[in-house]
Amino acid sequence: MNSDELLLNANEMVAYLQKPASEFTKADIINFIRHNDIRMVNFMYPAGDGKLKTLNFVINNLNYLETILTCGERVDGSSLFSFISAGSSDLYVVPRFRTAFIDPFAEVPTICMLASFFDKDGRPLESSPEHTLAKATRAFTEVTGMEFHTMGELEYYVMIPDDGTFPAVDQRGYHESSPFAKTTAFRTKCMDYIARTGGQIKYGHSEVGNFQQDGYIYEQGEIEFLPVDAQTSADQLMIAKWVIRNVAAEMGLNVTFAPKITTGKAGSGLHIHMRIMKDGKNMMIRDGRLSPEACTMIAGMMDVAPAITAFGNKNPTSYFRLVPHQEAPTNVCWGDCNRSVLVRVPLGWTSNRDMCSMANPLEAEKHFDTSLKQTVEMRSPDGSADIYQLIAGLCVACRHGFEMPNALQVAEKTYVNYNIHDAENADRVGALAQLPDSCEASADCLEKQRAVFEQHGVFSPAMIDGIEAQLRGFADRTLRSDIAGNDQEMEKLVKTFFHCG
Repeated sequence: MNSDELLLNANEMVAYLQKPASEFTKADIINFIRHNDIRMVNFMYPAGDGKLKTLNFVINNLNYLETILTCGERVDGSSLFSFISAGSSDLYVVPRFRTAFIDPFAEVPTICMLASFFDKDGRPLESSPEHTLAKATRAFTEVTGMEFHTMGELEYYVMIPDDGTFPAVDQRGYHESSPFAKTTAFRTKCMDYIARTGGQIKYGHSEVGNFQQDGYIYEQGEIEFLPVDAQTSADQLMIAKWVIRNVAAEMGLNVTFAPKITTGKAGSGLHIHMRIMKDGKNMMIRDGRLSPEACTMIAGMMDVAPAITAFGNKNPTSYFRLVPHQEAPTNVCWGDCNRSVLVRVPLGWTSNRDMCSMANPLEAEKHFDTSLKQTVEMRSPDGSADIYQLIAGLCVACRHGFEMPNALQVAEKTYVNYNIHDAENADRVGALAQLPDSCEASADCLEKQRAVFEQHGVFSPAMIDGIEAQLRGFADRTLRSDIAGNDQEMEKLVKTFFHCG
């Protein structure tokens, strides 16, 4: 991180310590606490329900601070994870210093840090979310010699009273501005707070979803991040969801990441962009075109895509989002700049033209390296996802491509350059595999391909068993068919999962 990035970094701890968060040490944390009147420390960690949990510490003295930062603390694992029994439930949580930030909501000055789980023998907990992702990224590098980077697109709905002024057009909210967009101030406040926690944000905007119902406006927003290493990306997304909910509570608003909140309206996804890096170079592009390496990782995702829904689509309403004509995927395929496919290759600034000088004649033409920008995007996941499991699953899928002898043939076979939802393409779409249509079907797909995810010791058998049991617990295969076309039953289901994820 160069000096300009340090000076402009919104994380107050980075600005004060003048070093990137990835280089934070225990001594740095103590130094900041001593000189900035910090009175409390919070450990935060994702549990089995995918949400962040918090353990609060008041700083009694320097020795106690040193103790909790070094040793962590005990927690009841059986209350956090379904796969841990009450008979042997104690776990340790130990903070990761690189995740430290000042709590923007606390009245008492507080530092928050994400924590990792360890078992009774002091080993990383095999089935913990953050360790599963760490194992996935390590295996990816061992097999490919490259690093796996991701970035997320957080979509959500905000519900506010309808005052009748400047109504937005139904389902036409994409990039709308105030006063037609009503929740811009909410979104920008969320972005400011997320940046303060260390989140590397790309941009934010209003999304397509916008409708009025029962005296309320439901307005969809999106906050998109910059690509970073997969573990940092997952940490940032977890903290960002926590921030968004807290800003909503602070402003007296109701917010949801639910995949689908009513029929016929846009659902909310959690699209994940990926790139593969080697020696600081983006390996997604070669000679201005998508590289064989990129096609290989896409092939891996094509092969195990139905099973990925077990990590990224975790409740029954997820499968009401994955329907035609709602910019959500239904079939296993990929394509360029195509929002009807499962994996999209977005524009990557590969034209080698200086558009800045064209738009601004006073600017001299110059070469700007845009190679780092190219990604591919998985479009099936949504806000019900366990973020660490999801990104770990995608990492495994991409590594799997490099272990497939026919990867490039699979990529060629699943490539489409048409809208899969147009009736004229029905015969061509019939040859493509379909995504699962329910939680139970998703569990079936995971069971069939669990060996891929358990390979290299990434997903523990206990974690796979737990995910499948959770999905089957919804028993929604019959429910989906029963309520298809029944708006009243759909609304009941939505209310159950309104605050999922």
